[in-house]
Amino acid sequence: MESIVYVLGHRNPDTDSVVSAAAYARLKQLQGFTNYRPARAGKINPQTEYIFTRFGVPIPEYLPDLIPKVGYYLSEPAVTVTADISLWEALERMEQDGLKVLPIVNADGTYRSLLHYNAFARYILKKINPHKKAAIPTSIQLLLTTLRAQPLTLFDEKDVRPSPVVVAALAGDTFQRHLEAEVPENALVIVGDREDIQRFCIERRVRALIITNGNTIDKELIALAEARRVSVMISPFDTSSTSLLIIYSTPVGFMGDESVAPVHEREPVRRVRQALSQSISRCVPVVNDASQVVGILSEGDLIKEPQVQVIMVDHNEPSQAIEGIENYRILEVIDHHRLGNLSTRYPITFINRVVGATSTLITNRYREERIPLDRPTASILLCGILADTLVLQSATTTPVDLEAAEYLASITGLDIQSLGQDLMAASSTINARPADELIRMDMKEYDEGSLHFTVSQVETDAPEELVRRKGEILQELEGLRKAEKALFSGLMVTDVTELNSLFFVTGDRAFVSLLPFPKVEEGVYLLQDMVSRKKQLLPLLSEVVEKLQTL
Repeated sequence: MESIVYVLGHRNPDTDSVVSAAAYARLKQLQGFTNYRPARAGKINPQTEYIFTRFGVPIPEYLPDLIPKVGYYLSEPAVTVTADISLWEALERMEQDGLKVLPIVNADGTYRSLLHYNAFARYILKKINPHKKAAIPTSIQLLLTTLRAQPLTLFDEKDVRPSPVVVAALAGDTFQRHLEAEVPENALVIVGDREDIQRFCIERRVRALIITNGNTIDKELIALAEARRVSVMISPFDTSSTSLLIIYSTPVGFMGDESVAPVHEREPVRRVRQALSQSISRCVPVVNDASQVVGILSEGDLIKEPQVQVIMVDHNEPSQAIEGIENYRILEVIDHHRLGNLSTRYPITFINRVVGATSTLITNRYREERIPLDRPTASILLCGILADTLVLQSATTTPVDLEAAEYLASITGLDIQSLGQDLMAASSTINARPADELIRMDMKEYDEGSLHFTVSQVETDAPEELVRRKGEILQELEGLRKAEKALFSGLMVTDVTELNSLFFVTGDRAFVSLLPFPKVEEGVYLLQDMVSRKKQLLPLLSEVVEKLQTL
C-alpha cells in the first residue's frame, strides 16, 4: 500500500500556511505523485475561508493530530469475502494470498466475523464427531461449485438450510429404513450406480441426490426427479472425497469467529495493543466509519514504518508542528521563519529563505520545475503572499515577494490592490470572534532555552474594538499560559490600515516589567510601526527572555 504524504502547515494555521499546503500538494500531484495530500492542523480563519471559496479550491483536509493511528500501519489493502461463499472458496483465497485470517463481510461490505484456522478447525471437529449426528448448512448452488458437479435437475438452488448427509452404503432394505429415520426432504444422499437406491431416494423426495465417480443416471429417473422436485447432480469424485467436500460447501458465514471485534482505522495504536495480544491469530480487522473492512492489523505491522510521511510548510519548529509529527518521516521543509531545533533521521530537502511569505517560495517552485500554474492555484498563491505581507506593505516584504506577486497577478488577471482590499475586508469580521478563538487562530509556540511562550496574531481594521474586550482576552491568555506552563502568552493585534499593532500579554511579572513597549492600558502595549511577528516582534521578545535568564 502506497504511503500518504501530507503537505502540512503549522498549528492554528494562517492563510499563508493553508495556501502553501494546498498549492505545494497540487504541484506534487502534477508531477505524478498522486499520494500527496494537502492538510491543515487547525481551524481556518475567515480570510482563508473566503479565499478558498472565492476561487473554488477545496479546503485542505483537517488533521486534528498525527498521533499514530491504526490506519497508518496497514500495509496491504483489505481482502474480504462475503458470508454466502463456500468455506472451500474462502480457504482457497487464504491459500492463494498467503493469509492467516480472512474477514467475512455482509452484502453491504460491513464487517461480520473473522475466519481463521482455529475457527475452521473447531467447525470441522464439530461436524465429523462420530458421537453426534450433524447437519450441514448448505445450498444446492454451493454444492455444485464445491463438488464441481454436473447438474441434471436443480430446485431452490440458493436456499441455505441444514441437511444431513446420508451415504447409501447399506443394503437396499437397510438403507431404506436408515433414510426414513431422517427427514428425507432435507437429506443429501450420496450414491453410486445403484439404480434401485436412486429411484427410492427420488420417490422419497430427498433434497438432493449426488451420484459419485462420474456415474450417469437413467433418463426415466431424471424425468421422475423433475416431477418430484429433486435436485440431481453428478460428482466427479469418489464417495469418501464427495462426503468430505460437502462439509466444505457450508457458507463461510457459519464459521466466522464473531468474538473478534474490529478496531477503527482512526483508533490510536496504543489502545489496540491489548486487543492484538488477546486475539488468537494476533490480528484484528480494521474498519472505517461505514463499518467496512479496510485492512488487517497484525502485531508485526507495528514494528514497520507507518504508511504516512510529511512535508512541513510555513514552519520548521517542532513546537509549532502538529502533535505527533515526531513519529513520521519528514521529507521536506519549505519555510521563511527562523530556524528551530528540528532534527531528522534522514537527509531531507530544506528550503528556508528570507521572504515575506511561504506562498512566494511555492510560486517559485512551480517556476523552477517548469510546471504551469492553473488559475485557481495562482489566485490563492497571490492571496497567500498578500495576506502574509499586509498587501506588500509589511517590513518582511522583499523584492522576491513583489516579483512573485506581479507574476501571479499577470496570470490571474487580478488587481493586487483591489484583491488586497477584499482580503482585509474578509479578515475584518474577526473582531466578533470569541476570545478563545482569537488567541488560537494563528498561535505559535516558541522555546528559548528552558522557557516556553506563545504569541498569537490577528489582523483587523478596528483594533479599538478588541481593546474594549481586553478583560476577556487577557483572561483567555492567562488560562492558556497556565495550561501551557508558559513564561507568557501574548496576542499581537495588527491594524491593517495604520500598520501598527497592539500587544495583549499576561505572564511572569519579571518578564512583563522588562517589556520595552509603551503601555496603552494594563496588559496592553503599543507596537509602533510593527506588523510582523516573525521579523519585528519575536526578536525583541527573545531579547527580553534572554535578559530575564541572566538576572
